[in-house]
Amino acid sequence: MKKLASGMVILAGILWGSMGIFVRKFEKCGLESLDIVAVRAIATTCILFFFLLFYNRSLLKIKFKDLWCFLGTGLLSIVFFNYCYFRAITMTSLSVAAVLLYTAPAFVMVLSYFLFHEKFTGRKSIALVLTFAGCVFVTGIIGSSQALSGKGILIGIGAGFGYALYSIFGRFALEKGYDSFTISFYTFFVAAIGVIPLCNFEKVLKVSCASIKMMGWSLLFGFLSTVLAFCLYTAGLKNMDNGKASILASVEPVAATLIGVILYKETLSAGEIFGVILVMVAIVMCNLTNKDKK
Repeated sequence: MKKLASGMVILAGILWGSMGIFVRKFEKCGLESLDIVAVRAIATTCILFFFLLFYNRSLLKIKFKDLWCFLGTGLLSIVFFNYCYFRAITMTSLSVAAVLLYTAPAFVMVLSYFLFHEKFTGRKSIALVLTFAGCVFVTGIIGSSQALSGKGILIGIGAGFGYALYSIFGRFALEKGYDSFTISFYTFFVAAIGVIPLCNFEKVLKVSCASIKMMGWSLLFGFLSTVLAFCLYTAGLKNMDNGKASILASVEPVAATLIGVILYKETLSAGEIFGVILVMVAIVMCNLTNKDKK
């Protein structure tokens, strides 16, 4: 399983990168950002609930004293980071918000150093710098003449911090012996409860249940970019430290960029291609078997 861990996390990042396909579909149907978060959270909760009910209902059991782990992954991570991320997009731009979101690996590495005593190695530090630089190039922020809002930047960094909290609280839940399916289910169960008051719930139901086709899109959204992605990431997290997992998952913006090129005929600049290469180099560095001696 340890040999597959890196592949699991990378595949999770690729699946997260596919979210744009579903987001564009639901945006065309008139849903706002938090409405789409609600579709994702509710669909994921339903899929995982019925799966676990038949697969192994004992995985639905948690101890009340451990509820804080799932409040952390669900509210403090999923709902908080989505809210901050979408706010940052409206206050800055998509590219700036995306770069600020990918301050997450830095937060993960620092928090993991203090909470889990993970080593802050030289190789990991270089991979972190390459990842962030790659994300900057991929999003095309370099060369932009736009003025940046200080408040928008702070909210964008808040999105990165919230994004990082999934790895932190997810690690606590794993150390308490919970299965990746259990962690994913309660993460999105809590997230669904948290996001419903913030969205236009009536509109969410109307759009997502408008036809069998839209119900299929909703369920596919929940399965591919959420259920499968988070289960793969959490399973991979069992066999590697938080910092490495967070860097490997940064393949997400690369995947999103390539999907844009392939499906939506978007073009890549030389800088964006360079950014993709930097992220891939960082991923290779994270998977080198030689022990870092620094």
